[in-house]
Amino acid sequence: MTPKTTKTIYWTGTALTSLWFGASGFCEITVNKFVWDITLKLGYPPHFIYVLGVAKLLGIAVLLMPGKLLRLKEWVFAGVYFDIIFAFASKVSVLGLASTVDAIIAFIMVTVTYTMFRKVYPATYFKPANYAMN
Repeated sequence: MTPKTTKTIYWTGTALTSLWFGASGFCEITVNKFVWDITLKLGYPPHFIYVLGVAKLLGIAVLLMPGKLLRLKEWVFAGVYFDIIFAFASKVSVLGLASTVDAIIAFIMVTVTYTMFRKVYPATYFKPANYAMN
C-alpha cells in the first residue's frame, strides 16, 4: 500500500469517525429526544450523557488536527473504543443483539482508521539519555 493510499484511507476514516461521533456528541449535549431516550433506556444517568457529549466533541477536535497532539490522539482512539464497547455491551443486555449493528460498524470503521493512523504516524520508542541498564 502506498503512503498516499494509507493517508487517504486514514483521513477518510477520520472524517467518517468525526461525523459519526460528532453527530452523536452534538445530539447528547443538545438533548436530542431520540438519542436521550435510548441512552436513558440503557440505564445511563442524564449527567453522564452531557459529559459523554462534551468528551466526544473535544475528541473530534483533536482527531481533526493534522500531525499534532499524536499522543492525545491515542487517548481519543482509546476513548472511542471504550464508547463503542460500552454501547455494544449495553445494547446487547438491554435491547438485544440486533440493536448492536451500529456499534459493530463503528468498531470496524475505527479499527481501520486507527490502523492507518499507526501507519501514517508510527510510534517511536526510545530510551531516555539517562537510562541505565542493570
